[in-house]
Amino acid sequence: MDQEMPTTDDYYDYYDNYSTELGSSHAAPCMQEDIYSFAQTYSPVVYSLVFLLALVGNVLVLCVIKRYRSSQRGGACGFSLMDTFLLHLAISDLLLAFTLPLFAVQWAHQWVFGLAACKISGALFSLNRYSGILFLACISFDRYLSIVHAISSGWKRTTCHAHIVCALIWVGCLGLSGVDIAFKQVEEGNTIGQHKALLCQVWFTENTTQWQVGLQLVSVVLGFGFPLLIMLYCYIRIFRSLCNATRRQKRRSLHLIVSLVSVFVICWAPYSCFQLADSLYRLDVVTGGCQFGRVVDIGTLITESVGLMHCAINPLLYGFIGVKFRRELSKMCDGLLGKRSLLGMQGWSHRTTKRKNGFLSTTESEHTSYYTV
Repeated sequence: MDQEMPTTDDYYDYYDNYSTELGSSHAAPCMQEDIYSFAQTYSPVVYSLVFLLALVGNVLVLCVIKRYRSSQRGGACGFSLMDTFLLHLAISDLLLAFTLPLFAVQWAHQWVFGLAACKISGALFSLNRYSGILFLACISFDRYLSIVHAISSGWKRTTCHAHIVCALIWVGCLGLSGVDIAFKQVEEGNTIGQHKALLCQVWFTENTTQWQVGLQLVSVVLGFGFPLLIMLYCYIRIFRSLCNATRRQKRRSLHLIVSLVSVFVICWAPYSCFQLADSLYRLDVVTGGCQFGRVVDIGTLITESVGLMHCAINPLLYGFIGVKFRRELSKMCDGLLGKRSLLGMQGWSHRTTKRKNGFLSTTESEHTSYYTV
């Protein structure tokens, strides 16, 4: 997979040069067949499941955004900021999901798609993993400006500038993914059983440990630490601002804020911790022998898949929870099915509109997003 994904060669790097210190003077390599067997069983199932969930959720988000955008006037600069960030977030999550079936096949069998597909899919994986998390930070900052400072107009919140910010994120993340384009190779892994499997992985000819540790630290900082600091600062300020509010809509927002931060931390904090542990292990800062290496390997494999689940959860948090998103989805379903009364959508939509009429009348003037916070 990408540079963080443990491969057969990684397992041997951990164990082959390790000498057990149990009173014996002879080196004894650790066995890792069980780890690779676990990856062969676990990864294809999880990656396929994440792909299906992310595909359905993000395609729905894109369809609803497209439908809403076609009904608005003013072009790209008339599109709301939240819708702009949600659009780029959905595209990022969708592109990330499209790489997962390829790596599922790799772990179930071996890499069979060639060198070009290896480099492109590896670059897409890194590009969209970083960009998706940074778009979440942008959404947090936009909500901070909108709620804490009540900025509804001006250059700081125009969607033309939002597109520029998104473009800068794409360019910066494309630079980070250049490592995959330059160093991703299809190589034979070590013999497992009776054959050598072809694996798509980052391959450094020299200073392997330094490169791997450096890339892992970059991943921890840009893929978790920096976005988390932005989200915590913005949502803490929003939380304090809304605590004094009396409107029930704002009270509900407090619960949503806690959910957003909690889901992000639960998805990506464990993986970042295992990356740090792996970096310290490679630098010989910590020593734990074979057992510690096995825990790090399996933990990295499992927690990365938990982090990837975030691209399937994002549509639920940033789309389906929003009042306007549900309303637009209801209208889209009504138009496709041609039955206004199907599943009571018409009555539900009418009741929702009546209940939220006072709230929407003020927020629609600012092109409120599907996300209600």
